[in-house]
Amino acid sequence: MGSFRLLELVRPFMSILPEVTAPERKVTFQHKVLWTATTLLIFLVCAQVPLYGIMSSDSADPLYWMRVIMASNRGTLMELGVTPVVTSGMIMQLLAGAQLIEVDYNLKDDRALFSAAQKLFALIIALGQATVYVLTGLYGAPSSLGAGVCLLLILQLVAASLIVLLLDELLTKGYGLGSGISLFIATNTCESIIWKCFSPNTVNTGRGPEFEGAIVALFHLVFTMNNKTRALKEAFYRERLPNMMNVISTVLVFAAVIYLQGFRVEIPIKSSKMRGQRGTYPVKLFYTSNMPIMLESALTSNVFLVSRMLFDRFPNNLFVRLLGVWEPVEESTQLEAISGISYFMSAPHSLKAALTDPFHTVVYLTFIVTACAMFSKTWIEVSGSGPRDVAKQLKDQSMTLAGHRDASIYKELKRVIPTAAAFGGAVLGLLSFGADMLGALGSGTGILMAVTIIYGYFELGVKENAGLDAAGLQDMREWL
Repeated sequence: MGSFRLLELVRPFMSILPEVTAPERKVTFQHKVLWTATTLLIFLVCAQVPLYGIMSSDSADPLYWMRVIMASNRGTLMELGVTPVVTSGMIMQLLAGAQLIEVDYNLKDDRALFSAAQKLFALIIALGQATVYVLTGLYGAPSSLGAGVCLLLILQLVAASLIVLLLDELLTKGYGLGSGISLFIATNTCESIIWKCFSPNTVNTGRGPEFEGAIVALFHLVFTMNNKTRALKEAFYRERLPNMMNVISTVLVFAAVIYLQGFRVEIPIKSSKMRGQRGTYPVKLFYTSNMPIMLESALTSNVFLVSRMLFDRFPNNLFVRLLGVWEPVEESTQLEAISGISYFMSAPHSLKAALTDPFHTVVYLTFIVTACAMFSKTWIEVSGSGPRDVAKQLKDQSMTLAGHRDASIYKELKRVIPTAAAFGGAVLGLLSFGADMLGALGSGTGILMAVTIIYGYFELGVKENAGLDAAGLQDMREWL
């Protein structure tokens, strides 16, 4: 009972934590689309509104490598992105899965307590992160900003995290489609890819101004250069700026992930009460969706962040240098790891870099494939999607394995689910590595998360449409 009392500590805060009430009646598909679009619009506005009181944001960005993945935008209200919410959710799920916190999801009171605990923990994480960012001089020296402005910056960041929490809760409670966190991550990644394809900004590369967007640059070079062969070569293979090979690589990665989404094992099941009622339980290759790559990304990002901050303070310390040595990227204020653990946890930025240092490439490939496989296999146990949990759910629905005794369904699921989870996680790791090697726009991790999230929304839309009756479908057509 001691572990349960730990969750009870949240009860006094439940009355002051803001909450989105569940809808009293079924929300129609049209309204779900509207709520989802409104939620996305609010997020995009917050991602463009600058923080009030910042002095400078031109220094090296310690969070540069995780911004696309965590839906973060530097110097704006979305500085923290979805990081506090994702971190809180993962830690609470791990604690509940490891039974360090006793939660009975069948009890409404326990579910409310657990949700409040996640929300409170997310706000505490946001407060901690905001305080660290402000006091470490991310927006200017604290002494120059003054105590009042420092406090104001912290309050803005915490308030923005609360907005993200409530927007996510609005969608997950049934007003919209899917999860707010997934929606924001996918949008941020797609925004980054579209910008790198069509950006009208010009960059001086030493040979004169060039358009940043790969597709815009292609047309500009073809129409302005007399030598069309040289123009195409420049558009497809230019360095330091997005090129057409990057665009093609991104499309190939999207196509590969969508193709692999269709791989599944169909386990035949039947009703033990209603004779003749049969069906299948599908176990997909990506059984845990994008969770393995998200967990691997969170682990890597936190290691990078700690290593960067320690290296800034103690650059000559042996332990700190073992964790990572950081130097500026060529012609940029951003820093990258050049040795240490952080270096081997970071992907080679191109095929040329991978071939130049094969040892780094092999170590990184082994790390990301192993980490994704392990995270995927662990996640099915802590998230309630393991073979024992699925067998119990099917048994509660009076379903059993077709052609077998009732007791054999768990054995069959245990044979298939952990293997699918581990192998699917490893495939995600390989795809992320391949995307980075091909130079796909955005990071390989970001692209994989975006594709799996978008595909999930597609499946959700199909399911929602399938649930509409003929009248509802006609109404939706008229509304559209």
